[in-house]
Amino acid sequence: MTTLRPSVLLLAGTLLLGACGPQPQHDTNAADLLHNTIDRYFEEKMQLFPIDATFNGEHQFDNLLHIDISDSFRQHVDSFASGYLQELDKVDTAALTPNDRISYDIARWELNIIKEGLTFHDNLMPINQFTALTLTLPQLGSGTSAQPFKTKEDYEKFMQRMKSFAQWADSAIANMRRGEASGYVLPKALVVKVIPQLAALTKKDSSNVFYGPLKQLPEGLDSSARSALATEYKAAIENNIIPAFEKLHSFMQTDYLPKARSSSGIAGVPDGKAYYQYLIRYWTTTDQTPDEIFATGEKEVARIRGEMEEIKNTTGFKGDLAAFFTFVRNDPQFRIFKTPAQVLDSFRAIENKIMPAVRQMYLHLPETKFEIRQTEAFRAASASAEYFPGSMKDGRPGVFYVPILDAKKFSYVGMESLFLHEAIPGHHFQSSLQQENDSLPKLRKFIWLGAYGEGYALYCEGLGKELGLYTNPYQYFGRLSDEIHRAIRLVVDVGMHAKGWSREQALKYMLDNEPLSEEEAIAEIERYMAIPGQALSYKTGELKIKALRHKYEQLLGSQFSLKDFHDELLKDGCVPLSVLEAKMQRRFGK
Repeated sequence: MTTLRPSVLLLAGTLLLGACGPQPQHDTNAADLLHNTIDRYFEEKMQLFPIDATFNGEHQFDNLLHIDISDSFRQHVDSFASGYLQELDKVDTAALTPNDRISYDIARWELNIIKEGLTFHDNLMPINQFTALTLTLPQLGSGTSAQPFKTKEDYEKFMQRMKSFAQWADSAIANMRRGEASGYVLPKALVVKVIPQLAALTKKDSSNVFYGPLKQLPEGLDSSARSALATEYKAAIENNIIPAFEKLHSFMQTDYLPKARSSSGIAGVPDGKAYYQYLIRYWTTTDQTPDEIFATGEKEVARIRGEMEEIKNTTGFKGDLAAFFTFVRNDPQFRIFKTPAQVLDSFRAIENKIMPAVRQMYLHLPETKFEIRQTEAFRAASASAEYFPGSMKDGRPGVFYVPILDAKKFSYVGMESLFLHEAIPGHHFQSSLQQENDSLPKLRKFIWLGAYGEGYALYCEGLGKELGLYTNPYQYFGRLSDEIHRAIRLVVDVGMHAKGWSREQALKYMLDNEPLSEEEAIAEIERYMAIPGQALSYKTGELKIKALRHKYEQLLGSQFSLKDFHDELLKDGCVPLSVLEAKMQRRFGK
């Protein structure tokens, strides 16, 4: 899934001077008051975070790109959140319907987590190799993402964003200098990965993704207007984007890299331990402690290793599990592709195979279209396979992105579980059905909560046998490899961020317990270093969903309907896990 940073501070957005704040409401009707408050909250939030609005298909703010990392913006957001919390205080929750109570609980949860996030200083580390405006803006500027490039006005809007990005880059450098002075800096290993990403975006040729929209100028313009627009657009790239990336690249390489920290975990920065506990609350929507999460991870790793041993034995392999990892990772029989197109076609074959069974398992299928694409070259080296939500409003499909650096090295082991997670019935079903549900306010159509969203997608990996997959023992071993990967995350994320583990300790634990190459493991560990806590969401959510399904299978017996279970699970969109449990109880009983 599109990885969202753990507070609105780290999402693209900016202070909108003169934006209206919450207005006093005197309507005594609880539902009307709540609906009015939540609708105004969402609209103003889209003004504050216009890149979110663009991805949500709300294009009235496509020209905006605010300096979301500035102190003035943070102060404004704090006042914004406080005002809407005061609005919610006026709502009589006892008079709300169950659906409205979910909306109320989500809004209050989000506003509180926003305010708590503002007490930390993540704006002093505004760039990393995995998720940052320096990666999101090029995606938007490629001409193939959520930013429209259909009319002359669309191009003019993105040119305004390019001009604003030059200011954002200056603010980012100033913030990182403040971070250097206080010890709030990135680990050195991450800075090394950021530098080539920035370098690729300084080139003045077609290899630079920002030149993409010049290949698709609006058809409605005459030749002279098209030529003028192309000249203006190219100048905007070369006067704003390229100099900004050159400055960022030079700063990161010559100034920041020597001052980066040697520690791997977020505990290595001031207030890092408290910040990590906050990130646990954000990403898991629970109050679990690092020690509790670590213990769950170790228990799950042990359980899944036992299953891996059983599968290994069924293949007739004679060595130990570590040797089997090496075999699965390196044996040529698992490298069956020659071109990226063959990889993508293989994923499409999985889709065609499972759809009849999917239709028997789900009451509602999304109307949003779906595509499988190769990840863009500029970010593929540091990217994982991921899903970007589509938009019914824009007619934009949901996209499953697959990074393919070398098709000949792409293993078919694990492709089935990967597709179930990222595509169907995982992220594509969850996010599309959420956006298509007109009974939800916009706030809930577009909210993303990692424990629910990633937990559901991981749960979907476990549906493979019911969907006719995993008939090949190596594909099922791939499923177990993916599952143990998420269990390992509980251990290594907490290990690095709360227990003082080094990057190398975390790498060793990962390589000892799953069949990743060292290159793949490094990319994973450095992802967790870049976005602490996010890796905890998958297993935490999956274990809750699996527990709920088991509970109602036992409680309802022959009356249990998997279609009804999935319908209730998905119909309200992303919710905190406590809200999920409560709504399932209302539907199926305690």
